[in-house]
Amino acid sequence: MTETSPPSEPTTRRHEGDISGATFGAILVIVGGLFLAAQLLDFDIGRLGWPFIIVGIGAAILVIGLVTGRESGMVVGGTVTTAVGLLLAFQNATDLWATWAYAWALVGPAASGLGLALHGLRTGNATDVRNGTWGLLGGLALFGVGFLFFEGVIGLSGDRIPIPSWMLPAGVIAIGLVILVRALRSRSEDTAS
Repeated sequence: MTETSPPSEPTTRRHEGDISGATFGAILVIVGGLFLAAQLLDFDIGRLGWPFIIVGIGAAILVIGLVTGRESGMVVGGTVTTAVGLLLAFQNATDLWATWAYAWALVGPAASGLGLALHGLRTGNATDVRNGTWGLLGGLALFGVGFLFFEGVIGLSGDRIPIPSWMLPAGVIAIGLVILVRALRSRSEDTAS
């Protein structure tokens, strides 16, 4: 009876896994080394503003993802982590923590869309650029509507921002029209194919 070995993974897939594992390992070594150096030198990292540590880690992941260029996960993860750090830096400086009620849209759809678009630009993938751009624009639109509602209607962060009463409904209508036109255009392109 002869034994058959399982089919081996394609070389490129195994190589990509090695790159992402090595990248993740390098990030952990660098971050751990910085924390160790801060302890040995008796340096308070929090003095720098702890959100900037998150921004730095996110930027490192983003740069490594763009340099290696194969996996969109590193680039998207880097943009999302950087966006979280920047948002936390704003909230830490202003003490406006309640803005998470609508600022999440800058992290989820907007930052991940930006990351996908950047990866698409890096790899020349027009589909990633298009989908990432729509994700970015959708996230910014959600943030805008949330901002108008929570700050203009409710006054979540204190005083209400004086906006005309028609602005929130007009913003929702405009976003709805963009989504409707995009969906109809996509449908007509699918039927034409």
